[in-house]
Formats: sequence, C-alpha cells, structure tokens
Amino acid sequence: MIEVFKTSVSDAYYAKLLLLKIHKKFPVYKANFDLSDCDRILRIQSPSEVEVPEIIKIIAGFGYEAEQLQDEIVGAGN
Repeated sequence: MIEVFKTSVSDAYYAKLLLLKIHKKFPVYKANFDLSDCDRILRIQSPSEVEVPEIIKIIAGFGYEAEQLQDEIVGAGN
C-alpha cells in the first residue's frame, strides 16, 4: 500500500529528521520526501495499511502540516 501526503516541509534537514522518526516508529515503512515537487510530497510504502493519523501527528509534532492526497482515477466516467 502506498500513501501520498502534501506537506509544508521545505527544509531538507527536517525532512531527514521526519524520515528517521517515521522509520523508527514504523520500521516496515519505506518513506521519502520529494521537496522539489510544488506540494513537497511525502510518499510512504507499507506491506499493510499506512497509519495516516499517526503520520500526520508526527509531522505536526515538528510544526509542519500534512494532508493525505486521495487517489484520482483519470478518465473514469468521462
């Protein structure tokens, strides 16, 4: 399962700290930031369901915001 978050994280140093915190709490998650994206994306891959509220809470603990992005099906019903 993959979850994608729009974040307010803009500093690479804090992105690394957040990844360390996420990986410590959820060792099976594979997480990365794309700070060059306009939405400063955080992607998390997990063999099971991603704990979305916990991820948002971790990011908020560092003073940043995160919003889960919903999957969009392009071309469906059009």
